[in-house]
Amino acid sequence: MRLTFYGHSCFLLELGGKRVLVDPFITPKPAAKDIDISAIRPDYILVSHGHGDHIADCVAIAQQSGATVVSNFEICTWLAGQGVANYHPMNTGGKKTFDFGTVRCTNAIHSSGLPDGSYGGNPMGFVITSGEESLYFSGDTALTTDMTLVPGWAKLNFSIFPIGDNFTMGYEDAIEAARMVQCTTVVGVHYDTFPYIVIDQQKAMDAFAAAGIRLILPAIGETIEL
Repeated sequence: MRLTFYGHSCFLLELGGKRVLVDPFITPKPAAKDIDISAIRPDYILVSHGHGDHIADCVAIAQQSGATVVSNFEICTWLAGQGVANYHPMNTGGKKTFDFGTVRCTNAIHSSGLPDGSYGGNPMGFVITSGEESLYFSGDTALTTDMTLVPGWAKLNFSIFPIGDNFTMGYEDAIEAARMVQCTTVVGVHYDTFPYIVIDQQKAMDAFAAAGIRLILPAIGETIEL
């Protein structure tokens, strides 16, 4: 499985012969100025919740690529009103098999409002299974014991957790989340984008290493194999 990181919580997965973009927030970030969103051609776009730092480029990329957007009902309805033609509504607890694999929507403890102030529905995470490979993207969330359910659904190759604190769990809680989901490889997201979520990256790396968990912090535009 290949993952390309576009900064904050946005990344592209290549799995099951398809390209799946998650939480498209690219153009507003100065650090991502070299990323050309017109060159990003996903088959699917997964949106965890409605905040602008997760959905800012969704309409543009969905329209240029024809990708199917998978999100909660309220976000899909809002996107349809913005001119997005292809979408599949889901909600917490549901699962659906697509041509790249199965998506299960998990609980995320957060808030969700859309850029125009309208209701964004329930925030979610995703357990994605494609063939023998599985990953868990928690979305923006606090640490929650709901995560202990994840190992019953999938044996994870890796997890993707926010580590920036303030708006989500910090890296200390992300270590506990990794233990709950029984996963020893974590990709950290949702940190250093804004002053509120700047972290000491070395401290985070050291804390994960001390817990026997591998923390990966890819550079913007970097592609990694997992």
